[in-house]
Amino acid sequence: MAEKNNVFFDFPEMDVELLRSIKKSIDASYKNFSREYGEGIESFFDPLLQFLVFFEKLLIATPWPILIIVFCVLAYLGSHSKKVVVGVILSFFAIGYFGMWDNTMRTISIIVVCTFMAVSLGIPIGIAMARSDRAQSAITPVLDIMQTMPSFVYLIPIVMLLGIGKVPGVIAVIIYAIPPVIRLTNLGIRLVDKEVLEAADAFGANTWQKLTRVQFPLALPTIFAGINQTIMMALAMVVIASMIGVKGLGQPVLKAITNQYFTLGVFNGLAIVALAIIFDRVSQSYGKRIQKHLYGAVNG
Repeated sequence: MAEKNNVFFDFPEMDVELLRSIKKSIDASYKNFSREYGEGIESFFDPLLQFLVFFEKLLIATPWPILIIVFCVLAYLGSHSKKVVVGVILSFFAIGYFGMWDNTMRTISIIVVCTFMAVSLGIPIGIAMARSDRAQSAITPVLDIMQTMPSFVYLIPIVMLLGIGKVPGVIAVIIYAIPPVIRLTNLGIRLVDKEVLEAADAFGANTWQKLTRVQFPLALPTIFAGINQTIMMALAMVVIASMIGVKGLGQPVLKAITNQYFTLGVFNGLAIVALAIIFDRVSQSYGKRIQKHLYGAVNG
C-alpha cells in the first residue's frame, strides 16, 4: 500500500538527460553571447567607468577638512538642521579616526553614481507607467522579479558578461536599487487628486504643463521616499558587490566575515549605517522642503 501511494503521489519530473541538455544549451548560448558582444558592451560603459574613477580619485585626493566642510554645507542646504550637520561632523571624524576614510570615499562615489543613474532611469520609467496602464502591466512583473530575486543571482550573468570590477558592480547595484524609485514615482503621480487635474485642464494646461507643474510637484514626497529606498538598497548592495571587486566599505566587511574579524566588520558596518542615516535624513528633509515650495507655487 505504501509503495502504491509513493508511486501515485510522486511528482512527475523531467528526464534527467533532457534537463541536462537544456541547461548546457542555455549556458553555451550565453557564453557565446558574452564572447561575441562582451567587449562591445564593456566599451559602451567606458564613459561610466571613467567618470566613476575620476569621482573616486577626486574624493580620495581632496583633503579631509575640505570634504567635511563640503559635506556639512550640502547637509545643511538639504536639511536646514544643525543636528544633522553635527551628526555629519562626528560621523566623518570617527570614520577618519578609525582608518576608514578612503573606503568611505569609494563607497560614497559608488552610491552617488548608482543613485544618480537609478533616479535618471527610474523616474522616466515611473512616469511612463503612470501615464499608461499597459506600460504598468508590462513593467510591474519585471520589477517584481528584480525585487524578489536574490541579490547574488544578479552577479552571475553580469560577471560572465563583463568580468569583475567597478562597472559590473555598479550595474548590479543599479538593478537591485532601481525598483523603489520606479514604483513610487508611478504611485505618486497616480495619487494626484483628479480634481486638481481637472482644474489644470480648465485653465488650458497641456499634458507637459500638467506633468511638470501639477503632477510632479504634488508627487514629490512619494518620489523622494522612493529615492530614499533606492539609496538604502544601494548601500545594502555594497557588501555583496564587493564580492566582484568593488572597493569600499564592503570589502572589509567581507574580509571580516571570511576571517572572523569581529571588530573590523562592526566598525565598517557602522560606517555604512552612518552613511545611510545621513543620506536618509538629508534627502527626506530636502524632499519635504521642495514639496512645500512647489505646492505653494501650484496653489498660487
